[in-house]
Amino acid sequence: MAIQHKTADKRREMGAAAMRTYPHISHAWGLKESEAALLLGVPDSTYRRWKQAPEQARLDANHLERMSLILGIYKALHILLPNQAAANSWLQRPNHNPLFAGHSPVERLLDGQVSDLYVVRQHLDAARGGGHA
Repeated sequence: MAIQHKTADKRREMGAAAMRTYPHISHAWGLKESEAALLLGVPDSTYRRWKQAPEQARLDANHLERMSLILGIYKALHILLPNQAAANSWLQRPNHNPLFAGHSPVERLLDGQVSDLYVVRQHLDAARGGGHA
């Protein structure tokens, strides 16, 4: 079922679960709090409030989509790169794939567009299918 068709209660449950997990992922990736907020598409103050009280987080369909993509990127990295340090640092390292043009993947993600999250997720999913990230 698409995120936008889930009940408000279900979206709240999903949002709380996501906000209990996401700060750990953003920390593992070496993101500043402002960068974590940008990836989620919220102001810094909203991110801090949601982080402090995940059960009070009110993620809309856009935030849940972003969170789904972020969780997918995290999972794909840990499948592709079983070494935890390598998986967590991949976003920060320069990448010569044409998608990144020598920049780090996190630089692309920090443009703040959901489409960039999607492109990185798609790249990693394709790598899982036989190539290398």
